[in-house]
Amino acid sequence: MINMCEIFCFSAKTPKQINSLLEGFYSHSENHPHGWGLANMCGEDSFIKKEPLKASDSELLASILSRPIVGTTIFAHIRLATVGEVTPINCHPFIQKDDGNRRWMLMHNGTIFEFPQGEKYRKIQKGNTDSERILLYIIDKINEFENDNALSSAEERFNLINELLSQLADGNKLNIMIYDGELTYVHSNMKDCLYTLKNDDELVIASSPVNDDENWREIEINTVYGIVDGNVVFKGKNHGKEFIFTKEHEKAIMEMIPPELKQQYLNSQ
Repeated sequence: MINMCEIFCFSAKTPKQINSLLEGFYSHSENHPHGWGLANMCGEDSFIKKEPLKASDSELLASILSRPIVGTTIFAHIRLATVGEVTPINCHPFIQKDDGNRRWMLMHNGTIFEFPQGEKYRKIQKGNTDSERILLYIIDKINEFENDNALSSAEERFNLINELLSQLADGNKLNIMIYDGELTYVHSNMKDCLYTLKNDDELVIASSPVNDDENWREIEINTVYGIVDGNVVFKGKNHGKEFIFTKEHEKAIMEMIPPELKQQYLNSQ
């Protein structure tokens, strides 16, 4: 099984131009034809762009990448749809504000098989992906915490997200990146699904290496990381809930995929 989507983040202390890294990432889009996203989360220069088509076919993305992409916190996504139609509202990243007006961003590579808490969000979400439901669930939990405890610190938010992701990892493929305006949260619970490249105060994390640098390393799975300015500032305990793909999962995915997309999914395997 290949990655159903691919995810990417760049974190650094000072702004850097990363066009070559992004070009390497988007070059993987042949097997991920159902959408692309790009989020530069850098203050007044922030922008989020996404489209429901293959990255290599996008004139908009080509135009964006023809100019310098500079920032300290940048995310990218390419999608192979399993849950949800190929539409703009189902493209990653997803954005939602909490009650404290903090803007959260989430990107996901995987499929959620066990998430009864997410069912109530089907009626209020904008699209119909399991990934968007995860974000809405997290926002609710943040609001509940802050309603009882006032505005949270970075450490308090990390501890809460660590707990939520550790629970959600049980029975689900959860390769995920989240950003709250201060912390970048990264988690994987399946082998060979996330890799890191560390250089000084820069950190790149991607579903697969995006260049030929020999220093890419597989991330420690079953662990939530909190990242600021290219450095890991928080690290959760290994929760032990490794996801191992089975024939039962394959059968469940084939039942989830919209009929018109099944052949594309099979061709990508």
